[in-house]
This record gives sequence, C-alpha cells and structure tokens, in this order.
Amino acid sequence: MRSHTKLAFLGDRSPREFLARHWQRRALHVKQAIPDWQGLFKPRDLLELAYYPECRSRLVLREGKRWRVETGPFKRGRLRALGTRNWALLVQDVNLVSPAAQDLLMRFNFIPYARMDDLMVSLAPEGGGVGPHFDSYDVFLLQGSGRRRWALSTQKDLSLVRDAPLRLLKNFQPGDTYTVDGGDMLYLPPKVAHDGVALEECMTYSIGFRAPRLQELLSGFLAHLDDESQLDGLYEDPDLLPTASPARIPAAMIATTHDLCRRSDYSKASIERFLGKFLTDLQPHVRFSGPDLPLTLKQFSVAVMRHGIELDLRTRMLRGTREIFINGEPVAIDAATRATVRALSDRRALPPGSSLGSPLLGMCYQWYRAGYLLLGNTRPEN
Repeated sequence: MRSHTKLAFLGDRSPREFLARHWQRRALHVKQAIPDWQGLFKPRDLLELAYYPECRSRLVLREGKRWRVETGPFKRGRLRALGTRNWALLVQDVNLVSPAAQDLLMRFNFIPYARMDDLMVSLAPEGGGVGPHFDSYDVFLLQGSGRRRWALSTQKDLSLVRDAPLRLLKNFQPGDTYTVDGGDMLYLPPKVAHDGVALEECMTYSIGFRAPRLQELLSGFLAHLDDESQLDGLYEDPDLLPTASPARIPAAMIATTHDLCRRSDYSKASIERFLGKFLTDLQPHVRFSGPDLPLTLKQFSVAVMRHGIELDLRTRMLRGTREIFINGEPVAIDAATRATVRALSDRRALPPGSSLGSPLLGMCYQWYRAGYLLLGNTRPEN
C-alpha cells in the first residue's frame, strides 16, 4: 500500500496523512468508511464463536448501576438465556479463526504488524454496552449491523470505579457524540474516554493495536539476555582484605557486577532478536496441528508451484535484518531468500508459480508440517 494513496475508509486521507494528523493524537469519525457495510457475521455466528476455546470471550451484564462479567468459552444454554436488554458479548481473536476477519485486519497493514493485535467483535441488544472507559491502545471501531451511539471525552480525570469488574470511569464527562450506522468508523487514540450504547441490536468490530508496557519490554529483554547469556565460573575475591564493616557491600563486588552488566549484549541486533521473539510469541490458548497426511517434500514443492502458500491465520511472522521470526522462533535467512521472505511476511502469502530456493523450501516444509502455513487451496472457509 502506497503511503500517499488516499483511502476511502480513512475519510479520503492517505495513510501518511492519517498517521501525521490523528495517530495517537486525536479521534477521527469517518462516515461510511466502508459504504453500507453490515459486518462479517450474523449474531448467531458470533454466539457460535463464543463457544470456542480458540476465541477469548466475555459477557458483560448491567443490572441497574451494578456490572457483572462472565468469561467464556460459554455453554450454549447460557447465551440462549440472555434477555433483550443491557448485555454485551465480546469475542476476541476472531481473526485467528475467520479468513474474512483476517482480510479486514489487512486493510490496516499500513501500520506495522508488530503493533497489530486482534479483531474483537461485540454483540449487544438495545441498551447494551460495557460502560464508560478508556483503552491504553489505539483502536478502530467499525460499525457492522445496527446502530450505536458513542460519547467521547478527552478528560484528564481517568480515575476508576473502585472494585468494579470492569475498568469503568468514575467521573465520565461526555463531549462529542456520534450515532454510527453500518460502515461508519471511529478511530480512538489511547486514553480517549468513550462510552458506546446500542440503540438497537448491533455488532461492532474493534481493530486493536498492541501497546506493551515499558516495564514489560524491559523485563522481557532482561529475561532474554539471561536466556542468551553463557557465563561460566563463580564470583571470586582472592585479594580480599579484613574489614571492620562486614555489613558494607564490597566495592570489588559492585565493580565486578558492573563490569558484567557492561559486557552484556545490549546491541541493536540483540534487541531486534528479543522483539522478534517477544512480538510473535503465541498466547497460551493458541495451538497448532499439522496435516493428518502430510505431503512429502517433493510433493510439497510441486504443490507450492501449483497453488502457492499462505500463513495460517494463527501464525505470527515478523522479520528482522538477518532473521525471520515465526511464532516465537528465530530463523536465519540469507541474501538469496531475503526478497521471497519479505514478500511472504508482508503479504502473508505467496502466489502460485512461486519458486522457493533450497533453504527456504526446507523451512516452509517444516512450517507446513507444524501447521504454521497452508497450501493456497486449503484455506478454511468462515
């Protein structure tokens, strides 16, 4: 996607204009971002997904001024017993099980995959919502079927209701209000307070972006260094002298530890490797299984030429300077395969007729056997 191409779903703004004027700065409302769009699913489809362990799901219920949250996967009888008002069903990771949902996420691929999280779909009857709150990450709210009224606020007071099962704002002060129909979209930067209430049965599609806590990044990197380090031996102090202050931490021990820290690999290459593994690592509920009757390597090579390949919906792939990262695993790449790997990681697919060199063919065959990628004619339907 060219950064200067104007896109209808960004309100006839180019990706460059949107990122410069709105990203992490101010909200944006786009009427008919996707004209007359009614979403990807019917309500019954989302209820079905809430039964699956592959999707994280929550049921939010409002009873007067009290809120209650239940977590899935749900039993069928529970969702059939819901009333006609004041609840909301939220299903996350829909892109891991629906090709159409993955295609919707790909509309936003002018933003790096390293920042992209998931597609969450919510279903609510009249009066349903999750209350006034704010998110700590960027989100696009694309309306499917039905109508919803959104109230936004740029208030600085972000104090929360104590002991609530949700992160509800204690003193929500609504400002701009929008009534959205099918195909309308709101973009909200982090910490923009908002409250969405269904005006009738409706479905909203939330494209969310990852925003790791800085402490999480630091802790993860230090753990990465610990895993990568290979230091032998024990601390030694053969020149130790008697001390009159035994509780004092020895200066020599401080100096030795400081030297060890300085010798640790804080290079950009080490940081890139950590980020590649960290950002493609799989969530605990994601599982892979390879084909029941896998092709031989020779058969696989022929099938790739005939059908192409594409990454499984659950696969996370990023690339660095000299490595590709797939589902938390780093794999070295050479100059001969770099262009093909770039195409596969950016497009998440290679078309029929693609020729894989010997090293890359072997890697792709291993990923095929693990279930990380599929032949182009085996993509599951919704």
